[in-house]
Amino acid sequence: METVKSSWDIFRKNFVTIIVYSVIAFFLLGILSLVAGFIYDPKNYWAAMVVTFVLIWLQAYTTLGLYKLIFTVIDSKYYDFEFMQVIPKAKMVVSYLVVVFIFAFLVTNLGIAVDYLDDKPNLQFAIELLAGIVGLYLALRVMFFNTFIVDDDSGPIESIKQSFQLTKGYLFKVVLILLIIILLIALPAKLSQYYPIISIFILFTYPFVNIILAVTYRKLIYSHQDVDDEINETD
Repeated sequence: METVKSSWDIFRKNFVTIIVYSVIAFFLLGILSLVAGFIYDPKNYWAAMVVTFVLIWLQAYTTLGLYKLIFTVIDSKYYDFEFMQVIPKAKMVVSYLVVVFIFAFLVTNLGIAVDYLDDKPNLQFAIELLAGIVGLYLALRVMFFNTFIVDDDSGPIESIKQSFQLTKGYLFKVVLILLIIILLIALPAKLSQYYPIISIFILFTYPFVNIILAVTYRKLIYSHQDVDDEINETD
């Protein structure tokens, strides 16, 4: 697939920069999680909420920072960049978290509603199946909301709408990207529960998968605009 090849060229060309950022991000998240485990009582509701929020905020910050870095190295053919350029704006982080909380709210409340149907297993199964199908469809259609937040400085609702528009007519291509994500992220993450050494593998596949998403996003943008593909490739 051309998209994977272009993504690999970008990853290979900027390997050190991207891996250093990923190591720092994983290190910060790991250290904060470890420290949080020692300084607060899990039975304390408010303390748990504060720690969870801080972890979510840092995760959002590092995720968007990675996307800013990816777009910066993609465009670096045209200019030199500085470290400050890859730091996401507070508005971007807020927009990202709003989208995450919207879907978390929907999933949580759906789960609560389904629990009330324990005495009707057939209906419960039907609703869970339908919710799974709808959830997968939505996941495919909003897959690029974070790229719009970073690359277009879009708000939460605007980024969702833009992702729907971008994926219209390209669902098959988006499904292929999802399968790549499952192969390179979800599967290793599951195996790492039994073989912790595999976690090191994710340190490399996680940024690569996000490069694939960013490259796919740019290619779809160019396709919708009916202009030539401008994604840089390494000679």
